[in-house]
Amino acid sequence: MSGLIGRKIGMTSLFDENGKNIPCTVIEAGPCVVTQVRTKEVDGYNALQLGFDDKKAKSSNKALDGHFKKAGTTAKKKVVEFQGFEEEYKLGDSLTVNVFVEGEFVDVSGVSKGKGFQGVVKRHGFGGVGQATHGQHNRLRAPGSVGAASYPARVFKGMRMAGRMGGDNVKVQNLKVLKVVPEKNLLVVKGAIPGHKNAFVTIQK
Repeated sequence: MSGLIGRKIGMTSLFDENGKNIPCTVIEAGPCVVTQVRTKEVDGYNALQLGFDDKKAKSSNKALDGHFKKAGTTAKKKVVEFQGFEEEYKLGDSLTVNVFVEGEFVDVSGVSKGKGFQGVVKRHGFGGVGQATHGQHNRLRAPGSVGAASYPARVFKGMRMAGRMGGDNVKVQNLKVLKVVPEKNLLVVKGAIPGHKNAFVTIQK
């Protein structure tokens, strides 16, 4: 689907016409530069490769420098392919937040916040054992039994246990666009999106 690359600015809230307080997220969407045009004749499919946010020259290699030079732009930190653009674009064209309109719905993808090593209560929503009396000692948030005894004598794959949490690719679907601010390239969507502040996200129609 067509869309843009953006950066999560943070969360705020807006009031609707009925005075209801709506939590929302502010995203800096674009401007994105067309760094490559995929065609069905050459690549087997139609798509646009977009680049967002300038990168320091010393952080780029010669191969990337040559790739971006063809588009007449500087090296970019984030590059993503999008399909489904109705308009035709060529190398070096710039796409702004104007591709979105207020009231439409978008999908936002990003990498969730890393939580580190977490127990089963936080990671999987276990309820804990519950009983704090009857001789139980410091087992309130323990996972309990993880398998059988002599048979099958092993723990099955996929058993929900403690471990690293977060840092996953997450897509939040059907977020309503509440506001578009073209002069600042800002997009305000209803609800929360994955990632920390200043994290890269992709916004798809």
